[in-house]
Amino acid sequence: MTSTPLVVLENVNKHFGDLHVLRDINLTVNSGEVVVVIGPSGSGKSTLCRTINRLETIDSGEIRLDDQPLPAEGRALARLRSDVGMVFQSFNLFAHKTVLQNVTLGPMKVLRKPRGEAEAHAMELLDRVRIGNQAQKYPAQLSGGQQQRVAIARALAMSPKVILFDEPTSALDPEMVQEVLDVMTDLAKDGMTMVVVTHEMGFARRAANRVVFMADGEIVEENTPDEFFTNPRSERAQDFLSKILTH
Repeated sequence: MTSTPLVVLENVNKHFGDLHVLRDINLTVNSGEVVVVIGPSGSGKSTLCRTINRLETIDSGEIRLDDQPLPAEGRALARLRSDVGMVFQSFNLFAHKTVLQNVTLGPMKVLRKPRGEAEAHAMELLDRVRIGNQAQKYPAQLSGGQQQRVAIARALAMSPKVILFDEPTSALDPEMVQEVLDVMTDLAKDGMTMVVVTHEMGFARRAANRVVFMADGEIVEENTPDEFFTNPRSERAQDFLSKILTH
């Protein structure tokens, strides 16, 4: 695996009022790497994820994508957003559009793809996330797990360089979690660069190249899944794992 840095955060700080939610974050995600970010609630994981496509601005430091600093606004920002896919906790699908329309909207509007081409690509992606037979339905007719897979297809439709997943399974019923994680595991195997904020430790163990553990707005440690889960170095991580792995 070539280690070409794709996403680089240097000394990134972010405050919400008096709350210092990201403290001097340094993180490099290489092309083709799956980085899973875990940690207790309120540790800054989702904020970290949202700064990478500028859904949250930062107070200081720098974030670069493919060696370019993140643009502040305008057309360059729209281009950045097409390079950085995002899958949210709550799906964020357009309720009044069919599954197929949800997936073709970005490529047609932002990438200016002709409808036929966009639809052919969308159908390939819907098949890839195992939901091609639902293309003409509306989001409300689908289960949560199916909706989240549509959201993944929608992110892939922009041919992004990296996809950010912000707790993609936390709004799902337990029996639907696995179908979404299976699709994400397939993407990881296919070499998609992914930053995944999740509470799913099985996925972290199975699919991550690297686990990043955050607490109180800081990256406390990062390691391979094997090392992190069997031999956490920091007390914070040991404490966190002892609480969640016993359930």
